[in-house]
Amino acid sequence: MYIPFNPNPKGKFVGDCVIRAIVKATGLPWNKVYEEVTHTGYTLKDMPSSNHVWSSYLRDKGFHRYIIPDSCPDCYTVQDFCYDNPVGTFILGTGTHAVAVVDGNYYDSWDSGDEVPIYYFERR
Repeated sequence: MYIPFNPNPKGKFVGDCVIRAIVKATGLPWNKVYEEVTHTGYTLKDMPSSNHVWSSYLRDKGFHRYIIPDSCPDCYTVQDFCYDNPVGTFILGTGTHAVAVVDGNYYDSWDSGDEVPIYYFERR
């Protein structure tokens, strides 16, 4: 289920999880996503890593946000989400991290499978 993925042109893997996840989910180049999300942040007068900024960017790209039910707030993981969603393209948010899920696999620069997502975006 975990597939190592780091499209950062310099191989860096700290602080750009949102950009990496969007790159995987959209197929756009890292530089383009970084520029566009940064521009959205400039327009909204907030940091590019702010949930408000990248959420707005994803909505503009045709994604819809959904909340994960709070029936098991500490036990439903990224791995569980993948198992429950074997088809589709998603970006999961944990509140402090973002990870792309494509067809039941999660793509990240580290194995974030035990992280607990609280919401997700899906492109319809």
